[in-house]
Amino acid sequence: MNANLSSPSNFLTRRNALSKIVAGVATLTACAAHAQPSQQPAEEKPCTSPNQARTTIHYVLDFKTSPEKFYQAILDAKQFANFSGMPATIDAAQGGTILMFGGLIQGRNIELVPNQRIVQAWRPASWDPGAYSIVHFELKPSAAGTSLTFDHTGFASGLFDHLDWGWKNRYWTPLKKYFSQS
Repeated sequence: MNANLSSPSNFLTRRNALSKIVAGVATLTACAAHAQPSQQPAEEKPCTSPNQARTTIHYVLDFKTSPEKFYQAILDAKQFANFSGMPATIDAAQGGTILMFGGLIQGRNIELVPNQRIVQAWRPASWDPGAYSIVHFELKPSAAGTSLTFDHTGFASGLFDHLDWGWKNRYWTPLKKYFSQS
């Protein structure tokens, strides 16, 4: 059977690709709720009933740094290790692989718009192979320095509390401290 390659529906746009990834992630992450306890922080508590069904995280945060410095801190392995306190290997190219927190988090850079946007396919190493969620950092200059609109989507229900704890304690608090020292 020959596919009609001239049809617009056969071309993969960035938006189509992201939509397909998110749809695939939703299907694949159904089994991801069995995260290994040894990989979770000791402070983590079981998902509370109000958050049990939540499969997205959304933040709007201000950072006292420029969008350029924020962008670099997320995509430069040395800076990432400096603010997080854990080793990172980051290929800062679109399509490049990411291994953060000593390999506990892994994924790929899906879309990179320098100093404005980072979109990553992202997964804890404890999830089933092939199960990914999507993280989206949108950076805008602000009076404080940078306004971050952040979304984490496509993870399985029951994981919200653990992931929310991780973003607050492994990213936002250490980043604010890191930028206050630079």
